Amino acid sequence: MASTLPASASGLYADPREDWLAQYTEEIIDPYRPIIDPHHHLWDRGGLRYLIEDMRDDIASGHNIIATVYVDCRSMYRAAGPEAFRPVGEVEFANGVAAMAASGGYGKAAICAGIVSHVNLLIGDQAKAVLEAEIAAGNGRFRGIRHSSAWDEDPNVAHMYANRPKGLLLDPTFRKGFACLAPLGLSFDAWLFHPQIGELTDLARAFPETRIVLDHCGGPVGTGRFAGKRSETFPVWRASIQEIAKCPNVVVKLGGLAMCLLGYDFHLRPKPPSSEELAAAWRPYVETCIEAFGPSRCMFESNFPPDKGQCSYQVIFNAFKRLASQYSEVEKTALFSKTAKDVYRLDIG
Repeated sequence: MASTLPASASGLYADPREDWLAQYTEEIIDPYRPIIDPHHHLWDRGGLRYLIEDMRDDIASGHNIIATVYVDCRSMYRAAGPEAFRPVGEVEFANGVAAMAASGGYGKAAICAGIVSHVNLLIGDQAKAVLEAEIAAGNGRFRGIRHSSAWDEDPNVAHMYANRPKGLLLDPTFRKGFACLAPLGLSFDAWLFHPQIGELTDLARAFPETRIVLDHCGGPVGTGRFAGKRSETFPVWRASIQEIAKCPNVVVKLGGLAMCLLGYDFHLRPKPPSSEELAAAWRPYVETCIEAFGPSRCMFESNFPPDKGQCSYQVIFNAFKRLASQYSEVEKTALFSKTAKDVYRLDIG
């Protein structure tokens, strides 16, 4: 039975097309390497469905995924009750999926071993009660929240985020809510566009005890007002990455680059791209991040299903493995599993 929840497409990525993706497959590179996928979503709304069966099938395509981390995507919020507490429903949902995975009936991976949901930090000090409710709902799996701050003056960049508040990370009330995270041992995932990285750097310096995870390589933009200006915007993005990397409480996720946001048109081509093509396109971004943060503060992420709009699970992790080929075994372990395990405190062997 299909969900009756409305669609909420962001405009930042292409919807996955299984028939298109099926046109191209690859042999798995380094198939036995353990991988923790630290960033994926699950949803069922507006005819778009990506649930445990879909995640299981992608995981089963060849890479050795041992665990995953579920990240906020406004899924299964409670339909009733106090507005501030409605995101608790997402934690309950993800924890239920984790229990399904733990049964062994959906493959060997510990899907949703860690859970990152949402709390509206603009409620200030009141965020603490909601965070405590999410900790309880997570049954030991809840690790932190994401409060997206993505915003841009150009609606062709921002899309669904165009009506979000500008300068959210600098807001004093937001910061009162943010202050509730560290005392509860919780992290903050940051989703923004690259012109906003400086605001996150300011936040990280103001709260050095709070672990911050910069999602999707800091959201480099190649659409809207940035279209066709990669040579101009890349140095700006790189300088911001190098500056925020000076904050020891910040780590970065390497991924989100198969969304349309980056400005590549792989989803419009007759056939899906190879891992070689993706690695070539993404190399400047990934290598810049690893150089700035070091492998122990970087982790490869699938960002599925948004990144599935441009490539398959086989291909995206093959591309990551190509990008990681120059690093040592210890560094590869950090990039593919240890950083994620440490940051999200996963009890995975």
